[in-house]
Amino acid sequence: MIENRIKHRHLSSFVEVARLKSIGKAAISLSISQPAVSKTIRELEEILGVELFDRSHRSVVLSYYGEVFLRFAGASIAALRQGVESVELALQQGASIVRVGALASASARVLPDAVSRFLGASVGTTPQIITADNVSILNQLKAGELDFALGRMGSPADMVGLAFEHLYTERVAVVARRDHPLFAQGSGLGRLFDYVVLVPPPGSIIHDHAVELLIRLAAGPQLRRIDTVSTVFGRSFTTASDAIWIAHYGEVAGDIAAGTLRELPVDTSDTFGPLGLVVWSGAPLSLGAELMMAAIREVAAEVRAEGER
Repeated sequence: MIENRIKHRHLSSFVEVARLKSIGKAAISLSISQPAVSKTIRELEEILGVELFDRSHRSVVLSYYGEVFLRFAGASIAALRQGVESVELALQQGASIVRVGALASASARVLPDAVSRFLGASVGTTPQIITADNVSILNQLKAGELDFALGRMGSPADMVGLAFEHLYTERVAVVARRDHPLFAQGSGLGRLFDYVVLVPPPGSIIHDHAVELLIRLAAGPQLRRIDTVSTVFGRSFTTASDAIWIAHYGEVAGDIAAGTLRELPVDTSDTFGPLGLVVWSGAPLSLGAELMMAAIREVAAEVRAEGER
């Protein structure tokens, strides 16, 4: 039978090449030689009887069969890792780990309450929260490094093999420190280009929204800009300077409530985007992961009830 001939090294090599889009980078990630990765991929293709990569391109591109197989290969690695961890931790301390990848806005707005409720259930599982940009958490999920993700729906190529469950929507916020000169009576936003603006970098999920906002505000090419997705840096730099910060509302909701940051009078009603749970389609989840997702759904429902801002 075909499945008896496929080994873990076949799956791990294939998933890493697909994730990193490079045989060389996959070899480094797996700590093996590049020829070994190429040989392993060829073996897997011979076993399956199809080509998993389209070799007519200069870059590494999945074939149709490769896209289909990736769904199950990544899910298999994740399931195997969960099983091994469950046994090891059960022997060591009677506990397990649930790995959650999340956008910074979700980490700040939804996860604190959700994790508290999860821990209150005394399920004997340790949550591990990994905060990153959307593309990174989807790639980690595909590589079997996460149990599930809390983020936005990616591009069709990024979502191959993944399922998205919408929880709530969130807009972009434009904020500054509470006593910023722009809040002075009659100041307006016409001199925005006088200040440094923190903007999500190209490729990040809200970069296009940020650029459109700057164009609408007539911020010219002389704009001094810092590209960042770091919530820690954004908060520290903005509260200590006259910088303007364009961020997910969830990243700054706590600061706005505390009064350390204030929203500038900018219409961001057209920047709403969906946030939700992302999992491997059809892949089984551990009990801990299921319970964590249930806690996240509960908190997200409260965010919706408050009114998505």
